[in-house]
Amino acid sequence: MSDVAPPTVFEGFPVAEGIARGTVRRIEWCIPEVAHTVVQAASVDRELGLFRAALTDARRQLEVLKRETEVRLGPVEARIFDPQILMLDDPDVVEGTERYVAENRLAAARAFHWRMLELKERWSQTDHPMVLDRLNDLADLKLRVLNRLLALPEPWDLGGATGVVVVARDLTPSFVATLDTDRVVALATDEGTRTSHWAILARSLQIPAVAGLNRVSSKARDGQVMVVDGRSGRVVIDPDEREAERFESRRSAILGWRREIAAIAREDAVTLDRTRVVLRANLDLPGEARQAREHGADGIGLFRTEFLVVGRNTAPGEEEQYRAYRHVAETFAGRPMLIRTFDLGGDKFPVFLRAPAEENPLLGRRGVRVLPDETTLFLTQLRAMLRATAHGDVRIMVPLVNTPEEITSVRSLLRTAADQLRREGLPFSEQVKLGAMIETPAAALQARQLAAHVDFLSIGTNDLVQYTLAVDRTSTRLAHLFDELHPAVLRQISMVADAGRQAGVEVNACGEMAARPLGALLLLGLGVEALSVAWPSLLEIKRLVRRCRMSAVRAAASAALHASASCDVRRRLDESLGDVLGSSFRSGT
Repeated sequence: MSDVAPPTVFEGFPVAEGIARGTVRRIEWCIPEVAHTVVQAASVDRELGLFRAALTDARRQLEVLKRETEVRLGPVEARIFDPQILMLDDPDVVEGTERYVAENRLAAARAFHWRMLELKERWSQTDHPMVLDRLNDLADLKLRVLNRLLALPEPWDLGGATGVVVVARDLTPSFVATLDTDRVVALATDEGTRTSHWAILARSLQIPAVAGLNRVSSKARDGQVMVVDGRSGRVVIDPDEREAERFESRRSAILGWRREIAAIAREDAVTLDRTRVVLRANLDLPGEARQAREHGADGIGLFRTEFLVVGRNTAPGEEEQYRAYRHVAETFAGRPMLIRTFDLGGDKFPVFLRAPAEENPLLGRRGVRVLPDETTLFLTQLRAMLRATAHGDVRIMVPLVNTPEEITSVRSLLRTAADQLRREGLPFSEQVKLGAMIETPAAALQARQLAAHVDFLSIGTNDLVQYTLAVDRTSTRLAHLFDELHPAVLRQISMVADAGRQAGVEVNACGEMAARPLGALLLLGLGVEALSVAWPSLLEIKRLVRRCRMSAVRAAASAALHASASCDVRRRLDESLGDVLGSSFRSGT
């Protein structure tokens, strides 16, 4: 019997693509404790001066960080620091702190600490991730100002080591923005979301990252070996021989694809029996369009527009949106670009909108349901989208559609936007295509009726699985129940594909299922015409397509439709497509 301890495996949420192995370096940062200190009346002015000097210093640091981030990563990423800069002028922060100093004679550090605790308590009344992201910004700023007031050192020292996997309870955008990618190979955190500002920066820096790992920061020890898979959300501490081989296989494949990017990008996604497959890219930020194009994307299948509202105190203007959409449209001139209207509500409610109090936000006011209450916001967005059609094949898709009436409402608002642009003499295409996202069982069951009212259907597999199985896809405790191979999910996908084919409209898929080898083949076999994946996955999926025969994929998918359980689906696919899927399937990636 071996005395070697088995590896420790954590399952979290993938927030930045890639896979890496390195040495753990734990960052145990926290907000410093501040003693309750009362000063003499004669010292009040001095404490107010110290506080204002700390704010001035924080502003200078953040402005420098913002400029450096813009040079390094781009203007969208640089804007991540705007919420913190705005807080430095927020009366709730500044005047509230000064009042505690002047009226209660608290020392500046204590007054600021206490005021920020009050704001945290106020903002913590909801568990919306966008509010949680704002709390992360609050903590980042609080740490910066308190360190200045208390003359404390920064807690982010990584020493001189290389090949570091940073492990922490959570991270801050200030820390991640300054990381040396030659030294830090991956990030793993207990908390955080895909929309966390530090996660957005990690994606831009192309550092693999996994969040939502619950207790990884308390289990990992400095110096341990850790593997971080930023696509699957899997983290392994002290990998054994099997895990090491699995990592090397995956890493070697990725390195091979990267060395052959130019060659693979030029290849067509054509099966061995000459079936052409459309492979498009998902975008979180406009700056990713260049990488997607270099990786051979046939266009953009999902351009998420929430980057325009994350961390904002005010709604984005038309010109700002237009410039972002135009940039991507021109990058993919002549190829389709599917832009999703703001997918707000649920887990993505921006702070400048009044979030309703809901028992279950994911079943409440979200997606297209937000439109009737925020007509001005969506009208501005539709105007910007229409203007971008003058620069490329821009198509508009609407999230969480359940009924034809919801599409009719969007078309009506789209006509209003078009009428306004005509009167103003601004150019746009009169032939813009409008599509519906199929993300609920109701939409799948209504697919035939919806197809009669749209120009294309887009299956959002993440939400379709979530709503079909009644499993929160952000819950690590329920991760084992979130199963995209569940027969009920596959039958709905087949139903939508059939409805699109009968109506003569394209059916595409843009969820995470499309970026996994097994899921990609299943979707194609079930009749989905186009796949949209995160741009780092394009090369792998293209190579997979070029190794298979569509006739075999369709036969395997047909057999899977008759399976009674997910395990039966996997068995049938292994029997039919195991040679094509190879190690990717057997390793679970």
